Amino acid sequence: MSALSVVIPVYNEGEAVRSSLERVLAAIGPDSEVIVVYDMMEDTTRPVLEEFAARDKRVRPSLNTIGRGPANAIRFGLQAATTPVAIVTMADDSDDAGQMEELAQLVRDGAAVAAASRYMKGGQQIGGPFVKRTLSRLAGLSLYHLARVGTHDATNSFKAYSTEFVRQVGVESDRGFEIGIELTAKARRARLPIVEIPTTWKDRPFGESNFKTVRWIPYYLRWWLHAFGRARPVPQLTGEES
Repeated sequence: MSALSVVIPVYNEGEAVRSSLERVLAAIGPDSEVIVVYDMMEDTTRPVLEEFAARDKRVRPSLNTIGRGPANAIRFGLQAATTPVAIVTMADDSDDAGQMEELAQLVRDGAAVAAASRYMKGGQQIGGPFVKRTLSRLAGLSLYHLARVGTHDATNSFKAYSTEFVRQVGVESDRGFEIGIELTAKARRARLPIVEIPTTWKDRPFGESNFKTVRWIPYYLRWWLHAFGRARPVPQLTGEES
């Protein structure tokens, strides 16, 4: 397996993060890294992360110094990534860690964004609040059919990115989990390849989600509209040999 960077934002996950970390570590190669980002030293996840890091050099517990919240944690992790491919995934076992290498390879083959899609043929979403599910599906399918963004699921955070692309276009998001739709919209405006594979997403088996549907709608809407804008080319990605 080629090296990749896995970015995981956490917030007081405590002992519950163990199963997710174990799945991620089992799915990646020895030269990869897992950047787990927390907002405060008092976060209950930190002691568990330090325990993992002591026995596995791939685990990088990281204090977010940009600002609190999941968007800033993901942004911090993407900036800290040291490999050509970065994958964002959650700490709650809702994403299929076994798909990370497939997503990473799509980026190595030339995609700027490779999305795990709940809404394409073969994908599904199990559980989750009704309003959140409905709005997410509506946003994803409308962007696919109307803006032709290349994925049915622009709002899903579980994506692989070319780190070169991310650094070229930058990340502006600072609320919620809007980075997924921001970078998809920017790749579309740059006319760079966006690809997808079907995935099964399962609502978190423990704890409570930190997703604030109503509060974050305006921020998601901003990037939804951005996807319909005129082309903004960026230098062609160099890519990587597979």
